[in-house]
Amino acid sequence: MTSISLGPGPLPTARRDVLERRIRWVVTATIAYNVVEAVVAITAGRIASSAALVGFGLDSVVEVLSAAAVAWQFAAPDPRRRERVALRLVAVSFFGLAAFVTVDATRTLLGAAEPDHSTVGIVLAAVSLAVMPFLSWFERRTGRELGSASAVADSKQTLICSYLSAVLLVGLVLNSTFGWTWADPVAALVIAAFAVREGVEAWRGDACCTPIGVLLADDDEDGCDDGCCTGTPAR
Repeated sequence: MTSISLGPGPLPTARRDVLERRIRWVVTATIAYNVVEAVVAITAGRIASSAALVGFGLDSVVEVLSAAAVAWQFAAPDPRRRERVALRLVAVSFFGLAAFVTVDATRTLLGAAEPDHSTVGIVLAAVSLAVMPFLSWFERRTGRELGSASAVADSKQTLICSYLSAVLLVGLVLNSTFGWTWADPVAALVIAAFAVREGVEAWRGDACCTPIGVLLADDDEDGCDDGCCTGTPAR
């Protein structure tokens, strides 16, 4: 499998160097944030007996693995040579995310966990909901211009994590306010289904043209302006 053409055409060397530095910066920031997020979420989850928070922390670990795969790719003198392996690693991380979320949601629905109120969890989810969409947007735009399918796939991973932040926030608030323990796991199962879909497409190399990948309304609204859905080379 070769790299997917996501950009308008060959880039000048100077511009490519700038974009590759941006990718390295954003994946480094993503890894650093998610390491902190994982530690806080898992610790708070264990204190509050919250399966949702622990699952969210495990999801952060998966996001670290995905970003690390892209960081490994762009650490090479010619990142394009590592495109295929990096994209497969991102795909596997999608499947891991879906597995973690599904197991966590199922356990909660079956009554294996009765999460308590967690102020730390609510604050963490709110902060992640503000940070993750920006990191996803930045990496996606840079990856598309650079023509890196793995970077675009990883940006979708980050976007899914922002959706999970929203799910976690709603679930924790509803549980704290009304005692509705079912709200979080039901929504999380929907997110897990999206994660499986993105994993399949990343594995096949289809790193664009999916609804979940469209973050900004004014950025390739149909997701197919460059012909990547039909296999037509970009012009």
